[in-house]
Amino acid sequence: MPDGTEHSTRRGDERLQVGDWLVEPALNQLSAAGTTVKLEPKTMALLCYLAERSGQVVSREALLAAIWPGVVVGDDSLTQAVIKLRKALGDADASTYIQTIPKRGYRLVATVVRPQAAAVAPAAGNSEPSRPEHTRHVAWIASAVVTALLLSAGAAWWIKDGRNSSGSSSPTTTANAESMRAAQPTVSVRPFEVPGDDAQAVVLARGITADLVTDLLKVYGLSVITDTASNASAVRESGRETVPIHYLVSGSVQRVDDRLRLHVNLTDMETGKQLWSERFDRTLSDLFAVQEELGRKILQMIPAKVSEAELRRIAQPHTRNLQAYEYFQRGQMALIVRQQAENETAREMFRRAIELDPSFARAYAGLALTYAADYRNQWTSDGAAALQRAFELAGTAHQINPDIRETYWVLGVVHLERRQHKQALEQLETAVRLYPSFADAYALMGGINAYIGQPATALSLLRTAMRLNPDAGYLYFLILGRAYFGLGDLEQARLNLEHALLRNPVNLEAHVYMAASQIGAGNKASAMWEAEEIRALQPGFSSRAWLATHPLTDTKIQAKLATALAELGLE
Repeated sequence: MPDGTEHSTRRGDERLQVGDWLVEPALNQLSAAGTTVKLEPKTMALLCYLAERSGQVVSREALLAAIWPGVVVGDDSLTQAVIKLRKALGDADASTYIQTIPKRGYRLVATVVRPQAAAVAPAAGNSEPSRPEHTRHVAWIASAVVTALLLSAGAAWWIKDGRNSSGSSSPTTTANAESMRAAQPTVSVRPFEVPGDDAQAVVLARGITADLVTDLLKVYGLSVITDTASNASAVRESGRETVPIHYLVSGSVQRVDDRLRLHVNLTDMETGKQLWSERFDRTLSDLFAVQEELGRKILQMIPAKVSEAELRRIAQPHTRNLQAYEYFQRGQMALIVRQQAENETAREMFRRAIELDPSFARAYAGLALTYAADYRNQWTSDGAAALQRAFELAGTAHQINPDIRETYWVLGVVHLERRQHKQALEQLETAVRLYPSFADAYALMGGINAYIGQPATALSLLRTAMRLNPDAGYLYFLILGRAYFGLGDLEQARLNLEHALLRNPVNLEAHVYMAASQIGAGNKASAMWEAEEIRALQPGFSSRAWLATHPLTDTKIQAKLATALAELGLE
């Protein structure tokens, strides 16, 4: 994090005494009076962060930014972490160790002693930043924006499903795409920055970045890498592959009254030379005209052969209504949180966008995903109706504009939920033919293969996805964990599932596979801990009910999961 909070969570091996408890961060455990209690990493990070500020009131925004840097999580993640920490400390009345300060945050009130370094002053990076909390909250939103650059980032809900093995994705699709990209110039678009704390500018910056990426993805002969990193390294590594970035697009967005000020740079990463820079100072109503100019001007500076038809495709606006555009972007930001309340907010935002612009295809696609989420997460009593509604809306989006990748991807998602696996793969394969750099499409195909008992194919597809999106979120690691579980490589399964849970601690599926992996590896205590997490996330969890709606079709893996969950009392 740019404000230095990341350093605050690096605990090292330093032990400390908090009240009656000896805290050992390196082991993620507490000890007192012969009793040892294990904590999950995020809960330990929370305790250490509060201990470094003993007696101080720490806002929820500061804790979210520090404990989950660069990761989009809802407030519920912090609430659950506090509940778990109080339970571990035996702080039943919430007054001996951690106090809740209404409308302000939390405060650790127990005595903190550092046996090894009582006289050592904390590092400067560990002090609370002096900037106002509302600015800090906007910084947290901005980190969420980085994670949610593309509509397909909503794949966090749906990169999971199965189909008959006869319909598996052909490795030729991946191989052909890889050979094509090897000879293509590669451009990376960095999330546009927002000076200050203007929330509307944050929304606009998110939209400008995402739409520019989408426009460039339409161009044959150009490889587009999603850039969510904070550095400008010309060489990015993903797994075994090295990804050279030839060109980097960066910029900043400001809103001054009714004017939009956009500064855009194009840099040759091999020479470090700035190829092009331009400032746009227009009225907000000119936003879409500016976006149409951006793609064309960037392509003029990059040696990619672009046909006139492709240039016309790039110039096609998604909407001309600024308010509809803002509602859509707010819906995207809510959708990526992956919680029921935020899903309802996203639905309302997409509906408002459609009311203002009935031909806004991407808003229909987003609305379809909210109904698919209701079905998948059993947030409605009529799942069949929700899934049918998702299918209708996805079809509407595609009919309005079949020339944008989101419509193929969303149709793929809904077909998967309907267990129409062949149709789902057809949509995704069409998407990567049209948009060869579409990382989430490869990842979703990998997820399908992991479910149908073809984990080796899943790994190949994930390597392609991670090459295109080196800073992938939790779901790529979740798919890798599932694939390695299917291969029987439990060590790699646990490593990747741990990465997934560090990025999204409330993902139920990751906890289920982690529990089964721990059972398979003979780590019963760790598996029991995962079982507690599962019950906390879904009270009354039943493996039978979960597996009945789970899209896994590999019967051997189904049996492994069922046996492991039964051993943990989660039948």
